[in-house]
Amino acid sequence: MFIAPLAAGAQKGMTIPVEYYKLTNGLKVVLSPDKHAPIVTVAVYYNIGFRIEPKNRTGFAHLFEHMMFQGSKNFPKGEFDKLTERNGGFNNGSTRFDFTNYFEVMPAHMLEPILWAEADRMKGLDLNQASLTNQQGVVKNEVKVNVLNRPYGGFPWLDMPQYANENWYNAHNFYGDLKDLDSANLDDVKKFFETYYAPNNAALVIVGDFETADAKKWIEKYFSAIPSSTLPSTPDLAEPVQQKEKRFTKEDALINKPAIAIAYKMPPRNTPEYYAMGLIDQLLVKGKDSRLYHRLVQQKGITANVNGGINYLGNMFNYNGPMLWMTDLIYDGTVPSDSIITQVDLAIADIGKEVSDESIKLAMVKMRSFLYDNLGGFYGIGLADMLACFALFDDNPSRVNSLEQEFRQVTPELVRKTISTYLTPGNRTILITEPAKKESK
Repeated sequence: MFIAPLAAGAQKGMTIPVEYYKLTNGLKVVLSPDKHAPIVTVAVYYNIGFRIEPKNRTGFAHLFEHMMFQGSKNFPKGEFDKLTERNGGFNNGSTRFDFTNYFEVMPAHMLEPILWAEADRMKGLDLNQASLTNQQGVVKNEVKVNVLNRPYGGFPWLDMPQYANENWYNAHNFYGDLKDLDSANLDDVKKFFETYYAPNNAALVIVGDFETADAKKWIEKYFSAIPSSTLPSTPDLAEPVQQKEKRFTKEDALINKPAIAIAYKMPPRNTPEYYAMGLIDQLLVKGKDSRLYHRLVQQKGITANVNGGINYLGNMFNYNGPMLWMTDLIYDGTVPSDSIITQVDLAIADIGKEVSDESIKLAMVKMRSFLYDNLGGFYGIGLADMLACFALFDDNPSRVNSLEQEFRQVTPELVRKTISTYLTPGNRTILITEPAKKESK
């Protein structure tokens, strides 16, 4: 994706073309043309993620993502992959906290067939018991491979929300309990599809080489007649204010070294403190010049690498609800965990004491690098993701062009305020996973 420069003398920032409108059935449409390569990316995002999946059906949102690849009444199972792959493209999908998405990257001349195919499965997914049984098995095996039978499986991306949060919607096992996956029935699947996989609960994004008039004509032709649904009220996702540090330990029989994760509850989205946390994140954990890398790797030699960030299942822009800033690392068992926590506290304190206009400029350089890499790379998928999320969550995909300006409003005083409010022991959860104790013979 080419990001055009602004005119001389204008405030630096992105100028991504964004056209936004809605069909009469409620479908949100975002168009962002770019003629620099003869490819097109189509993405459909549904405003249903695993955060608000039905109770006693953990993992259901993810299970349904798999069901969307089982064919429609006009396009049998396997034909979607053939359409993309035989024409030099690819497709995929994923389930996240607040959305489930499906996308295709194709040669530009294949835009109309892809729009038809996406509309076809939106209006007429082939839901049957054989497909459900098959995909229940697939998802259960995925849980076993990615979590249950893998060292550090689920740590900390899956584990931490369950320990740090109190509200069930934020704290349940998103990947799915095997009993819950088994108990899902065909009626559940049909009701879920009819409720959430409707145009008034979705955003359609097209990025790349296309003619706007043609795209609008095809979108109207294939999507406008799909009926909207009656959406249920959104559950209350609010988390109680955390007043006291929480600490937990779990065992993992597949690991030889312990690992620690430290998570702090984030400020609400789009607040000044939210943008400050984005820059604090850059200073704390992004790159080998970050405070935690310097202290834990270079200075103390406690670990070989430090992970961290806002939203381990995406980034700071593609969620809509309570979120955690988190850092984690694997360390030697001879190192006391409290010494690691102390170094994290000192790194945070360093930023609070030393923050200046210069350090904020450094964080901005790193943030701009992330933004431009994400929005300008990988066939436009990163841009489509952000446009879709801003359409779904904010009704304003043009927000993409104002992000830099929002970060520029962050001052040293705001950074210090954010640290003193959110990066405190009382607002954090610490989770340590240890090698399982071996039974003596």
